[in-house]
Amino acid sequence: MEIIRKYIDHVRNIRRYSERTVHLYEDVLNRYVRMTFPDGTPDESGFMESFNRFEIRGFMVALMEDEGLSPKSVSLHMSALSSFCRYLVKEGKLKSNPVRTLTRPKVEKRLPEYFREEAMQAYFDKTREEASPEYLAIFKENIDNDHGKRLYEKRLARLIISILYDTGLRRSELIGLKIENVDFARQTLKVVGKGNKMREIPLLDSLCQEILLYLEAVEALVCGKRSLKEPLLVTFRGSPLYPVYVDRTVKAELGDVKGITGRKSPHVLRHSIATELMNNETNLNSIKEMLGHSSLATTQVYTHSSFARLKDIYKRAHPRAKNGGKHGD
Repeated sequence: MEIIRKYIDHVRNIRRYSERTVHLYEDVLNRYVRMTFPDGTPDESGFMESFNRFEIRGFMVALMEDEGLSPKSVSLHMSALSSFCRYLVKEGKLKSNPVRTLTRPKVEKRLPEYFREEAMQAYFDKTREEASPEYLAIFKENIDNDHGKRLYEKRLARLIISILYDTGLRRSELIGLKIENVDFARQTLKVVGKGNKMREIPLLDSLCQEILLYLEAVEALVCGKRSLKEPLLVTFRGSPLYPVYVDRTVKAELGDVKGITGRKSPHVLRHSIATELMNNETNLNSIKEMLGHSSLATTQVYTHSSFARLKDIYKRAHPRAKNGGKHGD
């Protein structure tokens, strides 16, 4: 429908939402049309009339009962519809947003998964050689054979983990990094985040050295200097990274590390550094700025992880907790 196409153009080009969010919103709206008008696509007038609390409630119930979606997925659908309705109000096609009058299904809040500091340190200890000048020299000697390819991919994999864990970047932000985003003199990283917002993240000296050695490896690979506008991280063939490549790398690198269990993804690494910073009493606003959150409420979820850790320490250390909470003699 034309109105949906205009809205999708709006969120993509004006609001500058990520492609993942744009596709999600488009899928939700197309699903709403299919489920609300099973006999065929309506005209714009009929479509506008469907945006009332009764039709939308019916859509929400159908998602849960007929489609079997979880409360979290249903809530995401409602958020997408609510965003569309706000757009329609702004365009003068609706008087108010009907989604706001509905109670959404209760979503169970789960603490974010994260890896313990000790487990991540075990990974970095295990792969320390891959970030060394000696490793770079061996790579250059084998650059034209299969061994060189394996050496490069291991070097790249270590750097992917290092950047994600040290900076808390989102996967899309990592992929979007250009060489020019790294300021080695100031030891900072410029990141373009959600909504095209720019932020700066401080870099550890060790990470700067890792990146410099990696860039030297890429220059040897392509036989020359690269433009500052080119991607920071590239595959052995010189292509930009892509989401599946990053996901597979994280899973493979952390798969056999002692103490790292559960889901292994770029987002869990992001949760991990945020949680460790919180546990080390870093200011909440500083973590918010580092992660690129638009709202402090989003960052506050990590206080729950910090409190969960405190409870665990309390139960293991408190004398009364040790004896089941009974008073001593």
